[in-house]
Amino acid sequence: MKTLQTIALLFSFISVYACKTDTEKEIALHSQDNMIEDVSEHYIRVALLLDTSNSMDGLIDQAKAQLWEIVNELSYAKCRSKQPNLEIALYEYGNDKLNSREGYLRKILPFTNDLDDVSKELFSLTTDGGSEYCGTVIQASLNDLDWGNDADDLKMIFIAGNEPFTQGNVDYRDAGNTAKEKDVVVNTIFCGDFDHGIATKWQDGAKITYGDYMAINHDQKTVHIASPYDDLILQLNIQLNGTYVPYGKRGYAKYTQQSAQDSNAMGYGKENAVSRTVSKGTKFYNNSSWDLVDAEAEEDFSYEKLKKDELPDNLKGKSTEEIKAYVKEQKAERERIKKEIADLNEQRRKFIAEEKKNSSNGLESAMIDALKKQAKKKNYTWN
Repeated sequence: MKTLQTIALLFSFISVYACKTDTEKEIALHSQDNMIEDVSEHYIRVALLLDTSNSMDGLIDQAKAQLWEIVNELSYAKCRSKQPNLEIALYEYGNDKLNSREGYLRKILPFTNDLDDVSKELFSLTTDGGSEYCGTVIQASLNDLDWGNDADDLKMIFIAGNEPFTQGNVDYRDAGNTAKEKDVVVNTIFCGDFDHGIATKWQDGAKITYGDYMAINHDQKTVHIASPYDDLILQLNIQLNGTYVPYGKRGYAKYTQQSAQDSNAMGYGKENAVSRTVSKGTKFYNNSSWDLVDAEAEEDFSYEKLKKDELPDNLKGKSTEEIKAYVKEQKAERERIKKEIADLNEQRRKFIAEEKKNSSNGLESAMIDALKKQAKKKNYTWN
């Protein structure tokens, strides 16, 4: 029940609810000569509840192989001409290695914008037999996570599996009603026959919060399409990595992890590594917790707070002005590289769209179709 295919689906539904049209708010914002813009930051917050019991290894593979393309598709979405922020939380459930007293579940990650951490944890998941308590893990995610109070934020749970939705001590209907009170939408993904998922209450679990129910073939293999631009994009990835300036106690470890996740992506093929590189060129890929270039853009950042002994060797012993100059240079180089990646990716997207006319990935296609359909209702636009 490797609901990791969830990931694809989740991203597809993610944007769906992220942006609300509020007539009164629009009037207020444009009352002064119609020139005032909404500058508030909106968030897409998604909790992935992944079943790690036996037999779902193929589904996990799909999630790993398609994660970056899903992130990329979301990066093209705009709400009121702005791109929302993305945060992901990760749970696993239904595994005998997990604590039975807690309902065979584990919170792996709280809400985070660190996509490398998400990738790392996905690649570390293993399967084992177990009991899958859907209501229990949904309720846990609602209680444990900070969902925020902004009514314009998209707050979504994606849960996937193939056992009855009714198992466990927490009634899924009670969990669903709690989600509704918190303005959280629950989307369910059944790994198996569509009608069987309905019979085992997966569709009913989604209806409570007006979420979406889908059934997928978790054994379907991902088809990657090569393009003439792949090698150039991968060369730019090497250059892009060279612009990162690790700092702090975790700086070097996180810099090393970035390289490890590049390798994990390449393990699923060169085209998948290209997809990750494209993601690294988007707003969603932010590493302000360990990279000086990203950190400098944060409002609460201060060079005076930097510990010089936690800087890379080439910056140790440098003055603050010298460090600022170096970071400025790296930022400019990164922006140049990101623009080249984006330009090449536009050509890559057109090439792949042409090649895909007679083929599709079940999970990816289902996700994108749902995303576009739902987003249209929520006033999203795509580049």
